Amino acid sequence: MQLCERVTSQPGAVSDGALAQRVLKGDQQAFEQLVQRYSASLFTYICRFLTDTDAASDILQQVWTQLYLSLPTLRTGEPLKGWLFRVAHNRCLDELRRKRAIHFSEIQASGEQDDLSPLDLIPDTSPLPEEVAERHDVQEILQEAIANLPPKFRAVVLLRYTAQLSFAEIAQVLQMPEATAKTYFQRSKPLLRAALRNQFQLTAAG
Repeated sequence: MQLCERVTSQPGAVSDGALAQRVLKGDQQAFEQLVQRYSASLFTYICRFLTDTDAASDILQQVWTQLYLSLPTLRTGEPLKGWLFRVAHNRCLDELRRKRAIHFSEIQASGEQDDLSPLDLIPDTSPLPEEVAERHDVQEILQEAIANLPPKFRAVVLLRYTAQLSFAEIAQVLQMPEATAKTYFQRSKPLLRAALRNQFQLTAAG
């Protein structure tokens, strides 16, 4: 699997809304500033969600095209980050459906919380995935583990880690209750721990 390296971008001082207003007046450089501001984090999210750099590049272009066409009707007084990630997420789901990679019912965003099992309520004192990654050079293993999560969990984890969105923002992007986003995030942790543990065991056995 080709890694999707994260590139950090430095946001400018001008607000998204001010740039959007300038774009609407015909300032193409303002649009380029928006592209520079969010392309890195958007590409990282798309690429890691799909594990396909070529598809990620195509979808990123679609996101910017949709923004350009939608600007006249958007509420430009608000940051565009949440809107951009929502469009990117929906485009990713469209790509998965197109490839028939997973069943449609598995990728629908659910507005209902599943009942937690008793095991979910037992504290887990083992290191969190991000803590393991800091202590060991296992970023590639962690990325693969995230890519193998169920899509609804994967989206929350990637939006939290790669896009650094709050749970309230994640809920807005995925159009689900904030409590559901938190639940999916918590449920992903034991799955990631298990994947890392299995990989370490295979490495040790080899």
